[in-house]
Amino acid sequence: MAEFNSYCEACWSFDEEDVDRVYHDTQYGFPIEDDNELFGRLILEINQAGLSWRTILNKQHNFREAYDQFNIEKIARYEEKDRTRLLNDAGIIRNRLKIGAAIYNAQVILNFKEEYGSFKKWLDMHHPLTKEDWTKLFKKHFKFVGGEIVNEFLMSSGYLQGAHIESCPTYKKILEEKPAWIQTKTT
Repeated sequence: MAEFNSYCEACWSFDEEDVDRVYHDTQYGFPIEDDNELFGRLILEINQAGLSWRTILNKQHNFREAYDQFNIEKIARYEEKDRTRLLNDAGIIRNRLKIGAAIYNAQVILNFKEEYGSFKKWLDMHHPLTKEDWTKLFKKHFKFVGGEIVNEFLMSSGYLQGAHIESCPTYKKILEEKPAWIQTKTT
């Protein structure tokens, strides 16, 4: 198996329809404006813990269906029957702690929406922070969020640099889409 120095180099070696390549070229590192999509990315990152990202990418449609299109308001109201339904859904990762974290974290985000207007505004308000400070902040508010999960969530949603190497064509596309304040303040 070939060795690569970056996710970009690895993805360039894949067919253009490979799940990793599609994610790399169209989602990874791009700013996300919609709160439900931001939350959905957090759910996926949490569920990736201990597994390959390819596994999550292959199941992302199933996650979207199982978690009501990542609708924060609906997930925050999940009851025991919803937990049971998710634990029995073979199309997603059936982990009690990860499912519980999704529900709890949706409730936290609802509070952020009430106080700050949106999850994105809460993130924007704290930007820029170092990876370590982001991790402390997330651990203070959310469940099942270690350093790697927080780092990948923030890189994948454009808040931290490192998603792409500068020679990557996708890197240039992202720079065209990012607000100037993120480009200059990313830590």
